[in-house]
Amino acid sequence: MTSVTTAASDPPPVQAGEGKPRRARGEQTRELILQTALRLFRERGYAETTMRAIAKEAGVAVGNAYYYFDSKEHLIQGFYDQNQAAHRAAVAPVLAAERDFAARLRAALHAGIDVNAPYHAFAATFFKTAAEPSSPLSPFSAESSPAREAAIGIFRDVVEGSSAKLDPELRKELPELLWLGWMGVVLFWVYDSSPDQRRTRRLIDGVVPLVDRLVALSRLRVLRPALRQVTSLIATLRNDT
Repeated sequence: MTSVTTAASDPPPVQAGEGKPRRARGEQTRELILQTALRLFRERGYAETTMRAIAKEAGVAVGNAYYYFDSKEHLIQGFYDQNQAAHRAAVAPVLAAERDFAARLRAALHAGIDVNAPYHAFAATFFKTAAEPSSPLSPFSAESSPAREAAIGIFRDVVEGSSAKLDPELRKELPELLWLGWMGVVLFWVYDSSPDQRRTRRLIDGVVPLVDRLVALSRLRVLRPALRQVTSLIATLRNDT
């Protein structure tokens, strides 16, 4: 599923050579609508911001706003997609140069906070909507699956490109476990009122060595029964969704 919607009918045909400029204008308009929506969500709150208000602020017709996004929920899905792309780009230099698992994980977590930092003021009010189990904005919803898989993919890169020696079963499930841990960090960050969310940074720096140690211990024979229970539980929960 993508966050971009289709129009009720196909746009009129274009002459040869016109397609690229028209697509470029379309992407610019889409980006304008998305950035305007995010600004209004920060200023007015998610619930109080309407598609009509977004279109007015962006200087486009309401119908044009709905051409690119079916609803406010689709706008948020667009933000999720953009956010994951920015997160991946931010951590890419470290992942390309570093093989130590702890260093890679620390970089990924800090990069995620860096990317989300401009939206901290908006995060708390938005979280009240996203936290509803039935909300399509939940990070666990079917609608959010593309962004969720992209996020898990970042942690998969953290694991696969590292020099860590892992139990094979843990290697398979660790990216999703790390993503779940990241969701916990994000929740802490949402309500972190310290200057520049320094407590969240300290949390990351404190947790990463513990995760690194647990990963290193995963190959010990004595821990394998417990490890199998964890991986089996994850598989069961995944199949039940």
